[in-house]
Amino acid sequence: MPISQLLKPHTKSLSPGFDVRRLLPAGLRQSVGPFLFFDHFGPVAAGPADNHDVRPHPHIGLATVTYLFEGAMMHRDSLSVVQRIEPGAINWMTAGSGIVHSERTPEDLRGQTRRSHGLQLWVALPKPFEEVDASFAHTPADALPVWQQDGATVRVLIGQLAGLRSPVVTFSKTLYLDVTADSGAAFTLPDMTGSGITERAVYSLEQQLEIDGELLAPHTMAMLAPEEAKIKAPAGARYVVIGGEPLDGHRFIWWNFVSSSRERIGLAKQAWADQAMGTVPGETEFIPLPEK
Repeated sequence: MPISQLLKPHTKSLSPGFDVRRLLPAGLRQSVGPFLFFDHFGPVAAGPADNHDVRPHPHIGLATVTYLFEGAMMHRDSLSVVQRIEPGAINWMTAGSGIVHSERTPEDLRGQTRRSHGLQLWVALPKPFEEVDASFAHTPADALPVWQQDGATVRVLIGQLAGLRSPVVTFSKTLYLDVTADSGAAFTLPDMTGSGITERAVYSLEQQLEIDGELLAPHTMAMLAPEEAKIKAPAGARYVVIGGEPLDGHRFIWWNFVSSSRERIGLAKQAWADQAMGTVPGETEFIPLPEK
């Protein structure tokens, strides 16, 4: 069977009224390809008085990948980048040797009822690139290629499919697809072993899927065997496919820090405690280093 493993979500509360479903890292496995963090938030409605802002905080050794289905957020970082993030765009932030950023509600949406729905993923950087200079890359929605066939629309967010290649630049072979399927529509995920994409997983946002005849519940991640897989949406669905080449070794994860070296994590903890990792221009708040 193409499904080799199932990963169930566990709920994390990021702020009052704002919970996420976390699929990675999991007890059964740390990563899928280079992806080692997978949060699904929303859909959630925020009232005029709700504050779901994420204050400035640091990262090392990874790249964050932010993708929205609904809503908007304002990204600001210690490189002086200010970027409004909206549905359909891919925002790739390389932390590398260290970066600090915040994610806040845009000013024009404050004081009103609004909705938020999206995915926050982290990609581990290969060992030779863990300490690269930090950077931020915004790829607008209309720059991402789209493949359509038999009721299935596939947006190629990262990587390539059917001769279409995303412009998003990565440090290792990576795959990230956003699929919208009509009721009864099927999408055949091709065998990619020859391309180095040997780890892949499927996650449905709300609806049940059928993978080569095997049912997959929503909010459950299915690891796929490397051969071709037929993904059918009996009642229609929105789902994503993630994957890539396996990580080049275990990663230590502590709070927002990722590294192949436990000692490097310790240095980052001390640097943030000393407020020596930089600041976001115009912001004075920050999230303190956790005690645990």
